[in-house]
Amino acid sequence: MKRGALALSLALVVAGAVAEPASPARLDEVAKWGAQVMPFDLDKTTHVFSKTEQGGRQEVVAKDASDAGQIRLIREHLSVLAQRFALGDFSGPAKIHGEAMPGLAALQAARPGQVKYVYEDLPDGGRLDYLADDPALVEAIHRYFDAQLSDHARHAVPGHPMMHGR
Repeated sequence: MKRGALALSLALVVAGAVAEPASPARLDEVAKWGAQVMPFDLDKTTHVFSKTEQGGRQEVVAKDASDAGQIRLIREHLSVLAQRFALGDFSGPAKIHGEAMPGLAALQAARPGQVKYVYEDLPDGGRLDYLADDPALVEAIHRYFDAQLSDHARHAVPGHPMMHGR
């Protein structure tokens, strides 16, 4: 009985675990590459990665809700990402995080339509939903989000885990 409770407790801790930040050198490297791929200022924005039952939700918001320039750049970037990802083009994340980024190969290999990428404006930025029915692709999205959180630890936060719906 005690062993079962211990296993359940451990499973809950692991399920709710947050990705460990990468080393300071890795964070610097990712910020350098990110500045070449993302048009907005990482220090003026925050990435929020939320895992969902259907995949995940990525939000990028301006720290200053009145910073129209950053908000415009966020929206442009995320709307283009949605289009590129739908075509299997993950060259931006690969340039920033490397080809071995967890979850990336599975997302690149997905057939058109297996993962839907839905972009939406937010008042202070934008949102990109990653939606899949295949459990293996949902898991790939979760690994991809964990890698994002680790590599962007200075500029990213986890959202609400396993939010329901969109």
